[in-house]
Amino acid sequence: MRGAEAVLPLGSLYISGDWDEYWQFHLQQEHKSNHLALYSSGIPLIKQVLKARCYSSTPPPLPIPV
Repeated sequence: MRGAEAVLPLGSLYISGDWDEYWQFHLQQEHKSNHLALYSSGIPLIKQVLKARCYSSTPPPLPIPV
């Protein structure tokens, strides 16, 4: 029942014709909370790679499935 109750507002947005406006708002909020906050100081993976120190001149072999 909880899942059905969570979907009801989305259905009413669609029926009322406000879906497109809501979806644009949702995407903007998603971008702000996930992407801007996560990448505000640069790309985290690149930072980790640049901080990493490799002590071996050759990388370890990759496992090849047989």
